[in-house]
Amino acid sequence: MAGNGVERKRKPRTTTAAPDLLGNGGRPTLKTIAEMTGLAVTTVSRALAGAPQIALETRVRVAEVAQQIGYQPDRAALRLKTGRTHVISLILDPHEEILGYATSMISGLTEALRNTPYHLTITPHFSDIPQIEPVQYILRNRTADGIIFSRTEPLDERVKLLSQSGVPFICHGRTELATPHPYVDYDNYTFAYRAARTLISAGCRKLAIILPPWQFTFAHHMRHGFMTAIREEGLAYEIPDTITIDSQSDEIRNCFYHRFGEADPPDGVICGGEVTALAVMAAAHDRNLALQKDVRIITKQTSGLFDQVRPRVETIYEDLSEAGRLMGELLLKQINGETSMSQLQHLQQVVVPTP
Repeated sequence: MAGNGVERKRKPRTTTAAPDLLGNGGRPTLKTIAEMTGLAVTTVSRALAGAPQIALETRVRVAEVAQQIGYQPDRAALRLKTGRTHVISLILDPHEEILGYATSMISGLTEALRNTPYHLTITPHFSDIPQIEPVQYILRNRTADGIIFSRTEPLDERVKLLSQSGVPFICHGRTELATPHPYVDYDNYTFAYRAARTLISAGCRKLAIILPPWQFTFAHHMRHGFMTAIREEGLAYEIPDTITIDSQSDEIRNCFYHRFGEADPPDGVICGGEVTALAVMAAAHDRNLALQKDVRIITKQTSGLFDQVRPRVETIYEDLSEAGRLMGELLLKQINGETSMSQLQHLQQVVVPTP
């Protein structure tokens, strides 16, 4: 009988859930995982919470067992006990460029939150309401432990409010506020500068760039990079003031269709997004212009879409999946007590593919 007793004790420590440890088929608990792994209940709890003090090997092991036995924390009980929702809220702005953006960003975020007790929710923001309203709603109702948002403005009210509230947050983009804040951003200055230099090297004599709406910080960064390259060469240029990368694709197509039919049109166009680039390509095609001959296009690429576009156009890649993963990781650091601002800021560098 002693041998059978030893065998029963060892068997639950495998990754197969044992009925006796689940309370005769009941709901798995922290105690279930503790008995299966041989760890203390408090260690299991901290491992599932992603506590950095617990060894990575232990966190992975506990997460694997939890997943395989179907453990689900009682979120209502956790909230009462800890005051935490274990929710991360991503605020998204609907616009035509959002498809690739959202897919890649969410992919990276979910990877960062994998094997943690946190799950991701989407909070929409519509252009006809102030950007701060979704943030105020989350704070007022305490629906998330951390907030992620994008499209920052130079003096962003959301950053001001969240910095004062003490609620962990991180944004995709920087501001011009004097107080440092957590962010992950892409080097849009260098993107626009490198894009312009690429078109200049290809022999373009007049460049155009389609910018984001001017209220956003990254529009200023892109314009600065573009104008730096223009001034270095003393080149002719134009920046359409009736469209942005947020404009409907038909509006962008119509704008460039008319421009390509007028005198002295641009022969090189920098696009801040993939949908924007497709609209400019359609305008050039409809004017019977040969792409990359009569007019050259270079676009920011954030998905695999342009790998399949013919004729090929030049692209500069922004890794939004990596941005999402980094934002998730940095937000979790804040939630777990990391306060070093230098460790909570990251600027993604531009990588220009070799010819």
